[in-house]
Amino acid sequence: MSLHAAMGHAQSADALYADRENPDSARQAEAILRADAARDPGSYEAAWKLARISYWLGAHAPERERRHFLDQGVAAAMSAARLQADRPEGHFWAAANMGALAENYGMRVGLKYRTPIREHLEVVLRVDRAFMEGSADRALGRYYAKVPALLGGSRTKAEQHLRASLEYNRFSTISHFFLAELLLDQRRTVEGRAELQRVLDAPVSTEWAPEDRDYKRKASALLASMR
Repeated sequence: MSLHAAMGHAQSADALYADRENPDSARQAEAILRADAARDPGSYEAAWKLARISYWLGAHAPERERRHFLDQGVAAAMSAARLQADRPEGHFWAAANMGALAENYGMRVGLKYRTPIREHLEVVLRVDRAFMEGSADRALGRYYAKVPALLGGSRTKAEQHLRASLEYNRFSTISHFFLAELLLDQRRTVEGRAELQRVLDAPVSTEWAPEDRDYKRKASALLASMR
């Protein structure tokens, strides 16, 4: 493949990813990136971008397919992390895919990935704390909120990390939603409601519009359930 063709190929995968709310676009992006990663196992870009689209499909594909995509995302992200250990993308998407597996597929899976999730996110903090608008702090906040206290979880650390992530984007729908869940779990209802309202009031970003819309729907449903 010529350099010009390769650049166009990559751009088409990026354009399809940008349209990921369309299931056909998400699957086409995944197919292109999976083929690219198989063709060139040394491609850092193909590896981490395959992990990223796999994470999306792991939450939005039909239920029977989701674990396959998340497992694929872990493998692709680990490959990226090995290829360029000093860059954040591989480490972050490894933790993201592992975290989705841990949350959705039982205690055994959660225990398997508990330590690696934290370690990968701590690498991102060291390498580039501002990466993707404080994504490592956001994910660590979720991590500490979900892991049982006996296994290292901490509501105090969870809140600290979530609030730290908001320093990079005060409109982050995901950070506000995770913080709302944490506060509601602690029966801090007034504060929790305020965070859910911030999700609804936040402007929709250009790059992360699909995620913003997802979390606005979740916030609306959670607020409705509290009435």
